[in-house]
Amino acid sequence: MSAPYERRLVAGMVGGGAGADIGKTHRYAMRLDDQFELNSGVFGRDRDRSLAVAAELGIAEDRSYRDYAEMAAAEAARPDGADVVVVATPNDSHFDIARTFLETGISVVCEKPLTRNSDTAAELVRLAEENGAFLAVPHCYSAYAMVRHAARMVRDGDLGKVTFVDVEHASGWAASPLEEQGHKQARWRTDPDVAGFPSVVADLGTHAYHLLRYITGLDAARVSGRLSTLVPGRSVFDHATAELELTGGVPARLWASMAATGHNHGLRIRVFGDKGSLEWQHEDPHHLTVQDLNGATTMLTHGLSTLSEDATRLTRVGLGHPEGFLEAFANFYRDLADILRSRRDGTPPPERELTIPTGRDGLIGVQFVEAVAASCHRDSAWVAPASTLATSTAASTQKAGV
Repeated sequence: MSAPYERRLVAGMVGGGAGADIGKTHRYAMRLDDQFELNSGVFGRDRDRSLAVAAELGIAEDRSYRDYAEMAAAEAARPDGADVVVVATPNDSHFDIARTFLETGISVVCEKPLTRNSDTAAELVRLAEENGAFLAVPHCYSAYAMVRHAARMVRDGDLGKVTFVDVEHASGWAASPLEEQGHKQARWRTDPDVAGFPSVVADLGTHAYHLLRYITGLDAARVSGRLSTLVPGRSVFDHATAELELTGGVPARLWASMAATGHNHGLRIRVFGDKGSLEWQHEDPHHLTVQDLNGATTMLTHGLSTLSEDATRLTRVGLGHPEGFLEAFANFYRDLADILRSRRDGTPPPERELTIPTGRDGLIGVQFVEAVAASCHRDSAWVAPASTLATSTAASTQKAGV
């Protein structure tokens, strides 16, 4: 466990008000290790409802703001102002809100997708760097201890050379037209003006793609995607499949769906190498299944004394006491606290190969969404994500000595 600190970090939040489970998740997670206190916010467009939520959370009325612009200006001017602000609003508002805080030098945790297009996502990355702020995207599945251990195994060569990766985030939460029944989350997630028309890729596919990148350390060199709508009359794509060619020519498959009837959360990854394979499932997150060339199976469990430091550092309770989603989210905030505190106090940042996703990861996710959509538009033709093109251009320029 982390050592106690003299002063907690100060957090604010925009969005995450009444009926928003993601807001509750962020608030629970940031307090689990007692390193943050939530002191300010705008918890909805309706002023009275926002004030009511703030009061329930113990936030002073003078720090429950009318809008995010007022909040950014006021918090930046306070000596005890926010160290970080969480943006937990629908997709279409991410850019304007995050930009406003980053321009004042306040760090931001922005829900995925970072923005609705790669130009604005790149702008946020640039603003964070120019203003000395930290931008993070909570792909919190990468903060599970057994995911960190899986990533360590791949990096240490325990599976040998990676030969194939299969990842899916196939949920059945919207297998029926919930948006027609007054379901708040379904309404905006199936509104193309808010969520974007490739909604399922932005909402679930980005999680799956980040998990693939995090565990394997590989990126998509090119993508062949197909989008479809399984629920009749729905205005966005709710089902996506993509074939990927990863760094070094490694083949992969990604499946994302919000209409996979009967599936619960549905996040699973399998990584195959020439020496062995591993599998992790979100619905059984404290186990990691490893198989060797002969098919012998080893079940690794969260809390084992033989796990890597990457995993044991994130373990709170002993073997046999499984930890879950809130703890993984809290692991994200634990790493974030170390980063923000080093910036605040002028101390060296922690040197960790495996840590939390940044704004650059969020940008890569948005570029992946665009590549899948472009491929689908071209009848599943192979498309290189903009992140791959940028990397290739930079490498060619460096090689040419420009």
